Amino acid sequence: MTINIDKPGTGTGTGTGTGAGPVLDIDHLKVTFATDAGDVYAVKDVSLQVNPGEVVAIVGESGSGKTVTAKTILGLLPETAISSGAVLINGNNVISVSPAQLRQIRGRDVAMVFQEPSTALNPVFTVGWQIAEGIRSHAGHGGGTRVSAKEAKTRAIEALRKVGIPDPENRVNYYPHQFSGGQKQRVVIAAALALNPGLIVADEPTTALDVTVQAEILELLRDLRDQYGTSIVLITHNMGVVADLADRVVVMYQGDVVEEAPARVLFAEPKQDYTKKLLAAVPHLGRNSASEGMTQRAHQGGKVLVEAKNLTIEYPGRLGTPAFKAVDGVNFTLSEGEVFGLVGESGSGKTTIGRAIAGLNRTTGGSLKVLGYEMLNLKERTFKPLRKEIGFVFQDPAASFNPQLTIGDCIAEPLIIHTKPTPAQARQRTRELLEAVQLPAAYADRFPHELSGGQRQRASLARALILNPKLLIADEPTSALDVSVQAVVLELFKDIQAEFGFAALFISHDLAVVDILSHWVGVLYRGKMVEQGLGNQVMGNPQHEYTKKLIASLPVPDPDEQARRREEFRAVLQA
Repeated sequence: MTINIDKPGTGTGTGTGTGAGPVLDIDHLKVTFATDAGDVYAVKDVSLQVNPGEVVAIVGESGSGKTVTAKTILGLLPETAISSGAVLINGNNVISVSPAQLRQIRGRDVAMVFQEPSTALNPVFTVGWQIAEGIRSHAGHGGGTRVSAKEAKTRAIEALRKVGIPDPENRVNYYPHQFSGGQKQRVVIAAALALNPGLIVADEPTTALDVTVQAEILELLRDLRDQYGTSIVLITHNMGVVADLADRVVVMYQGDVVEEAPARVLFAEPKQDYTKKLLAAVPHLGRNSASEGMTQRAHQGGKVLVEAKNLTIEYPGRLGTPAFKAVDGVNFTLSEGEVFGLVGESGSGKTTIGRAIAGLNRTTGGSLKVLGYEMLNLKERTFKPLRKEIGFVFQDPAASFNPQLTIGDCIAEPLIIHTKPTPAQARQRTRELLEAVQLPAAYADRFPHELSGGQRQRASLARALILNPKLLIADEPTSALDVSVQAVVLELFKDIQAEFGFAALFISHDLAVVDILSHWVGVLYRGKMVEQGLGNQVMGNPQHEYTKKLIASLPVPDPDEQARRREEFRAVLQA
């Protein structure tokens, strides 16, 4: 297949380059992994450039080769990888330099911001020590001047101040667990900036963050580009993030670059079918809303399966610290056949409520009735018969499946525990559910690691449905999926819900996804339900300031519209 690729542009934002030559020049890069099953061609023939002060986004679904390309830039590929071609950073070919030269290029010329800051930071050292260690390890090499511990700490404080960490003089002595998720990501960016590299490679830097925190991190990256001229390679599957930040977009598919264009051109006039498919899969707020045409009476008229009245859930304090009130006086109902979307940032209490409904967290005040059972002072012996009426879809299916069991055994486990079927009956029911979630029945004999992320999430849905539950709880079931895979899972969820008629509590921080699936939406903020109503009313005409902030912070896959929304978000923050 012959694919026409647009010539690299200079972008449409402020990162227009300086004419001094590219900061990064990848020329005919090929990466092959040697495996027991034969060679895997991860990157087939990639060429691209990044100019000074430019943000280039590399997008594509899992397996497209975007992360392998990013790791090649820093020489982070494993020993099983065979690379050819050239990856030039300020004239140095990363593929062929010595290990000593590579160590100097990392940090000094190029740095990486990893997807998960909790694993990138060492939990036993203060963040200041970790940033300073990077500064001192590079100082003194190549004729440079050595840096004292005191000077390195001063520079670490300045790096923390640059990324917006409050009170950096004191917080430089904090450990990673003493920061929120968004602050940890800022610390990782500070560590990357400590040596003022000309190029930052950001691999999915906002995937695990709430939309409000994500907006702040994007604003930070934009400021780095504008104020310091830092070039950025952004690896992401979030097309809203691309529209918000990128000057130019490179689209990869199965190891090849299939399209490259300035951001505005790509979003307005995509040329390749794969790019069109990728953009079409992105959920849009207000488009195909599940609550369209519904009335409030429909929500109130059904049989109530879950009812919370002044619900309170506290976690006990330790070593004399006061108890933490995760849920504070929440009221809501979930009716038969209805999807209730629960949104809010991390720490708002939404997962705590979901786990309490499933009997996994204890309630400490108010009332929570689930299928007619009062969960306050829960007794497991009396609640156990109701467990088969509740299904649970976890956020990370890879962690929720037993890796030593086949997919069929994992799906059948709830059925075996609650109904004790014959092996033939369990096998038949498992295969029926696999086909219902659009997986081949033969996948029952595979192990979890043999399935992709989207396939595992479908299998997780099959497991939750195997007992025909009246109520299903889905906790961030699509947050880790590519947009194309997410679109398939969301459509499948809608079809399955309509077919089986179960009620669902859908927990997410992605407002567009919630809008597509949910009839009724509740907004949580610091443990309180600040707003609830029909989905299209809450999303289209929010009343509470926090809801307005949530909606304003959601990036949309349109550079022009996103530029307008960015100004709205700044106005909301200032207000």
